[in-house]
Amino acid sequence: MVAIVVGIGVELRLAFGAVPARIPAAAMIADPRLIPILASAGIVLGANGVMHTLVAVRAHAEGFPETAIGLMGTGYFVGFIVACLTTARMIQRSGHIRVFAAMAAVAAAACLSLVLIVDAWVWVAGRFLMGVCFAGIVTVLESWLNALAGTSDRGRVLALYRIVDLAMVTGTQFLVPAFGAETFHIFVVTGMMFCLALVPVCLSRLVSPPPPESARLRLGAVFALSPVACVGVATIGLTNGAFRIVGPVYAQEMGLTVDQVAIFMSLGIAAGAVLQYPIGWISDRFDRRGVLIVTTAGAALASLLMSQVDGLMVYVGVALFGGFAIPLYSISTAHANDHAGANQFVEIAAGLILFYSLGAAVGPTVASALIEGFGPQSFFVYTSVLHGSLIVFVLYRMSRRAAVPRALRRRFVALLRTSPQINRLSRRDG
Repeated sequence: MVAIVVGIGVELRLAFGAVPARIPAAAMIADPRLIPILASAGIVLGANGVMHTLVAVRAHAEGFPETAIGLMGTGYFVGFIVACLTTARMIQRSGHIRVFAAMAAVAAAACLSLVLIVDAWVWVAGRFLMGVCFAGIVTVLESWLNALAGTSDRGRVLALYRIVDLAMVTGTQFLVPAFGAETFHIFVVTGMMFCLALVPVCLSRLVSPPPPESARLRLGAVFALSPVACVGVATIGLTNGAFRIVGPVYAQEMGLTVDQVAIFMSLGIAAGAVLQYPIGWISDRFDRRGVLIVTTAGAALASLLMSQVDGLMVYVGVALFGGFAIPLYSISTAHANDHAGANQFVEIAAGLILFYSLGAAVGPTVASALIEGFGPQSFFVYTSVLHGSLIVFVLYRMSRRAAVPRALRRRFVALLRTSPQINRLSRRDG
């Protein structure tokens, strides 16, 4: 839990560092309109975070093969892709609050279906629905935050959102050992969280913002703009996406108890949050591709360490892995935005999320098959090979394209892999 506190402190200090000292911290959250949205977001982010760990731990306890657990992760990210392509259209037709309510209700039902019908294929379908619902819910919430945030305070709103994300996703990991993965109670609690997320928004006096404009999505154009970013986020989907889904299985196969699995996953997430801003600060001052290479090399070396150690060293290894691997998405996104025109940021964000989701849809199945066939250490051999391959590709691209001059680089922003709306929120120019 110390890591959580440190991570939150780093988020506050660095995210709010550009704010004049005379403005008290309380002024940053004085707008009461933010409270219901951030409250609903926190409950949803926490519920989704605990489900990643819970599904893997309970599926392992039920005796499902590792490949089936991987397919559950694949189903989740396929649902994520579907939501990215359809949610904006649903909001245009039905409005933010109705879409939010429908998605939260379906997510709760899908969560409870997992304990009602303990069958691997039902769980794959349930995780698909939860992927659709989570991505749809955060699209609603993030577009709403974007509509409320003024040009001058977008950075502060984003920082608050990041703090809520870090605190809830890390903290809710401990609900699994608290309630026990072997009973139905934790599924009921998580389903309740999805339902309770409706309360702050639906009982507020907020009015739905205008429907989103139709966003273009040309994956070919996004790839042509920045091959490094596209290959980077797809690789991160293959590795980090697999870690979030299969990481608990690795931990259990290494002999960790449910309590220790929660600590294991929390360490990886919190370490990534702590190192994200220092790495981002460096990437603002040097060729981002060079920083991407060094950080990816750190993730690859941490993966090699994880493939060789056991006992207490797995905690050291996962902290190093998370510290280097989690910031890679934001660095890749920042590199793509360095090449973007004024009207391309949301299209780039949508394209990169889809590239990430495509990788993440494949990664858990591949990783779980490796664990089933060759043992838990093979998972981190897999991640080290992929990170090494990314380094080779980035080196090739550096030989083909000059670095963006420092004066033309966009500022680094630590982004959530949730919806393209988070990119709008991160930009001070609206």
